[in-house]
Amino acid sequence: MPTSHEPKLISGNANRPLTEAIAQRMSLHRGIDVGLVDARVERFNDGEIFVEVFENVRGEDMFVVQPTSNPANDNLMELMIIADALRRSSAARITAVMPYFGYARQDRRSKARTPITAKLVANLLVEAGIERILTLDLHATQIQGFFDIPVDNLYASPIWALDAMHHFKDRMDEVMVVSPDVGGVARARDLAQRINAPLSIVDKRRGKPGEVAEMTVIGDVKDRVCLIVDDIVDTAGTLCKAAQVLMDNGAKEVHSYITHGVLSGPAIERISKSVMTNLVITNTIQPSAAVLACPQIRIVNTAPVFAQAILNTWNGTSVSSLFNHKTLKPIYEGVYSG
Repeated sequence: MPTSHEPKLISGNANRPLTEAIAQRMSLHRGIDVGLVDARVERFNDGEIFVEVFENVRGEDMFVVQPTSNPANDNLMELMIIADALRRSSAARITAVMPYFGYARQDRRSKARTPITAKLVANLLVEAGIERILTLDLHATQIQGFFDIPVDNLYASPIWALDAMHHFKDRMDEVMVVSPDVGGVARARDLAQRINAPLSIVDKRRGKPGEVAEMTVIGDVKDRVCLIVDDIVDTAGTLCKAAQVLMDNGAKEVHSYITHGVLSGPAIERISKSVMTNLVITNTIQPSAAVLACPQIRIVNTAPVFAQAILNTWNGTSVSSLFNHKTLKPIYEGVYSG
C-alpha cells in the first residue's frame, strides 16, 4: 500500500521554477502543502549524472517534472536516471511530466540513412521505468504511437483562446488566426474555431534546407490583427519573415502564440528587430535572462494546467477535460480575470 495519499513531485534541473510553481498550484487545489521530494541531481567532474533521493518513495505515485530542452542530452539523461532511481526505490508508478518533449522534430525519415530519434527516445524512457508520459503540444501527435505506455498530450490552444479573448476582447472582430505553414493548419484552425475567428495561411517554399525562398499569404489579412500560431520557435527566422509578409499584405498588427520558446542563436535579436508587436510563449522551457529582458516577449504560465493534469492523473479523472478552454477558465481565473 502507498505510504501517503498524495501525489509526489520530483524535479530535475531543466526547469525547477516550473516544478515549484506546479507544486504551489497543487497545494492550492489540495489545501495542503505539496512540496518537492528532497533529492539531489548532481554531476561528477567528468559530467556523469548522479541522483540521490533522500525520502522514502516506496509505493508512491511519482511525477518527475523535466523538459528535455537545451542541453537536450543532459536533461534527457537526468530524467532517465531519476526514473531509474525511483524504480529501484520501489515507487508504485512513475510518470514523466515533460512540458517540452525534445527530439520530437525527428519523428520520421525525411532522407535516406537518417534516424527516427523520437522513437529511440520513447524506447529509452520506457526502458528507464517510466510508465506514463504527460506533455504539452507534441510537435507531431503521432509520436504518441511510438510509446507502448499511456501518453497524455495537453494542448496550448485552450490557453491561447483565453489569452486572446482577454487581450483582444474589444476588437475580436479584427482578429485573424494565421498558420505559418501548411503543416500547422490543424493547430491554427483549432484556435480559430475556439475564438470564432477567420483563418489564413502563410505558404512557404524552400530553396534549400533551412532557407525560405518565398512566402505567400493565402487569405485577406488587410486591416487584421494577425495571430500566428505554432508549437516551436527556434531561431525565429521563419517566424519573423512571416510577420513581415503579413504586414506587407496590409495587416494592422502581428502577434505570435508559440508554445515552446527554444529561442536559440540569433532568435532574440531577430525578434527585437521584427515587426511583431508581441511574441507570447509558455514557460515549458525555462526562459533565459535574454528572453526575460526582451520587451516583445510575454510568457504565459503553464503550471495551472500541469497541476490540474497531474491531479487528474493521480485521482483517475479525465485529463481530456483540460482540452476545453471553458474548463480551463476557472483554473486561469487569476490570470484572465474579468
